[in-house]
Amino acid sequence: MAENGIGKDTSSALPLSGITVFDCGQVVAGPTIAMILGDFGAEVIKVENPRGGDQGRYFGRNKGGVPLVWKQLSRNKKTITLSLSKPEGQALFCRLVETLKADVVIESFRAGTFEQWNLGEERLRALSPGLVMVRVSGFGQTGPYSDRPGFGTLAEAMSGFAQITGQPDGPPTLPPFPLADTVAALYSTIGVLLSLYQRDAKGTGRGQSIDTSLVETLYTVLTGHAVSWDQLGLPGKRYGNRTTGSAPRNTYRTKDDRWVAIAGSTQAITERLFAVMGQSDLLKDERFATNQARLTNVDAVDAVVSAWIGARTQAECMQVLLAAEVAAAPIADFKDLAEDPHMIARGALTEIDDPELGKLKMPTVQPRLSETPGRIEYAGLPIGVHNREIYIERLGMGEGEFERLRENGVV
Repeated sequence: MAENGIGKDTSSALPLSGITVFDCGQVVAGPTIAMILGDFGAEVIKVENPRGGDQGRYFGRNKGGVPLVWKQLSRNKKTITLSLSKPEGQALFCRLVETLKADVVIESFRAGTFEQWNLGEERLRALSPGLVMVRVSGFGQTGPYSDRPGFGTLAEAMSGFAQITGQPDGPPTLPPFPLADTVAALYSTIGVLLSLYQRDAKGTGRGQSIDTSLVETLYTVLTGHAVSWDQLGLPGKRYGNRTTGSAPRNTYRTKDDRWVAIAGSTQAITERLFAVMGQSDLLKDERFATNQARLTNVDAVDAVVSAWIGARTQAECMQVLLAAEVAAAPIADFKDLAEDPHMIARGALTEIDDPELGKLKMPTVQPRLSETPGRIEYAGLPIGVHNREIYIERLGMGEGEFERLRENGVV
């Protein structure tokens, strides 16, 4: 097991110990919220449809039929099966919320689905007054698009992200990972913590609802673009690996066909870069003297930097640039990261024992808290392995009722 408490049951010492979360989310956004809460001690009960479970189990690659994304996304969660679309399943879910005193319920269905299942906020909060209800959807719970199906891809397209991503002469570009879902999950998690603080620390005793839109949260993190449109009428365009904020800022190919990224984010960094290149005289050229001038003449700037980088290997570039305190980094792949001495020293990858895959590594818990760091007790588990614990041991359900519900496809 890894250090820092990871792999050990330290939940009682963690900041969210005593918090009970029902994860009724699907695929990435909702389950990521629950993953973060579980990392810091919340008891997370993952609710999955008996017929196949969460579609997140089929997302991404697998090894021998074992889903790999699921191992990280559903870590620290107890998995049960329950059909929320069946009236008996809805009644049983209400029993769980009331008996286990649910603090948080997370759902990421199309807006209005929980209401159609008679699981609206009023009913659930009547059973657990302090309940925090997290509603994650593509377009939010209100508005003319609220009844549309919403996935991260659609949010990445409609938020403005794809419009500003990619090469200037290329197509709008979508990210190769669930960016919109992850951003929405981070904002939602902040909302959960704020709601719990309001309920407990400020003593209101009442929960509240969190309405998260994948489109809006990603739109929010596109720093400055909305304001630039409002004030300057700029609709957004693609700059490749450049930025409108500073120059030089790009990725540059090295002599050994690898890549280095450089961020000339301040005048001092750019001056150090030109000096180590042996071209301090560039600062006397009005095209390169200031950041605004360099942005105006960015092609010329990149041509000079590219020529210097291209004459050296990646290792040579990094040695020289780091010694000169230039903001530079190698473009790394996942093999590089797994072998990087800094990442190893930081424990950025955690190794745990998994009953299906044996030794398994995944990114460690973030953020790093000094007094109550999170932990990974176990990776995502097969569907329904905690059914008996939750329904029989915790809820007090009899064997006969459990078997009947199982045969009827309710659990």
